[in-house]
Amino acid sequence: MPDCCADAEVNEMTPRKYRCPVNGREYRAVHLKTMLHHIRQPWKVPLREQGYFFCSDRECDVVYFGQDGAIIPKSALRTKVGIKEDGADDLVCYCFGVTRQEAERNSSIRSFVADKTKESMCSCETSNPSGVCCLVNFPRQ
Repeated sequence: MPDCCADAEVNEMTPRKYRCPVNGREYRAVHLKTMLHHIRQPWKVPLREQGYFFCSDRECDVVYFGQDGAIIPKSALRTKVGIKEDGADDLVCYCFGVTRQEAERNSSIRSFVADKTKESMCSCETSNPSGVCCLVNFPRQ
């Protein structure tokens, strides 16, 4: 099982980071598999053989972007991207359905998620729109 806390594995032709065509900041590579689990009607989105990246900037409408400048905005996703939102009911952990409010009120939830991650019981690679471990999204306590 892949390590959900590791960067997305990319081939030697794909950089690990790339600049978002909208805000110009660099972001990490994301697996195509991750994107396919979150894009609404992925069969209608022309995805090319290239590197794709996840824009985590809350102010930017882009969620995924390609090396060719193609963008996939929040509106093209079937999943609400919790780290791009402010609400108490937005998810910080997609694997176990933990909201921001729950994580802020109960610090033992983070320990539960950490334990399950160590046991390879998480599905961050496909469940989390960023494709990385949900623990990074938990509020600092």
